[in-house]
Amino acid sequence: MRLKVLGLVAAVALLAACETAPTETGTVQPTGGASTAQGAVNAGPTPGSQEDLVVNVGDRVFFGFDQFDLSPEARATLDRQAGWLNQYRGVTVTVEGHADERGTREYNLALGERRANAVKNYLVARGVDANRVSTVSYGKERPAVLGSSEAAWAQNRRGVTAVN
Repeated sequence: MRLKVLGLVAAVALLAACETAPTETGTVQPTGGASTAQGAVNAGPTPGSQEDLVVNVGDRVFFGFDQFDLSPEARATLDRQAGWLNQYRGVTVTVEGHADERGTREYNLALGERRANAVKNYLVARGVDANRVSTVSYGKERPAVLGSSEAAWAQNRRGVTAVN
């Protein structure tokens, strides 16, 4: 019986290995990105986009329990964000304030607001026009990580900068 099952698995694996990918017809038009010498398109993030912010700068900072002050790591990330925003002056952002699941809804909304304002105030102090940065608090309503552990809570106590 084992030999039959093993033979069947091997046959399926052989068939899967022999499958060929369909060929494309027509021409491919580049949709953006930098071209290389061979004419291929660089598939990196579009400059000034949310993906560019996430990949090249970082879009979030984290806070301690029941805190809204910025750690040295958060300030370093926000320094990079300020530089990025000053490079792409046409970009506007919304800073989202988040809290972990502990505490009442009202308390966490207020804490999320204080966190979002701390991020905004830091960016403005670094030369970003205040009119380009709005804030919103989601409190504990949009966790990044589900779970009731310190590891999950630490990921949910955050400020996220989102390109509008």
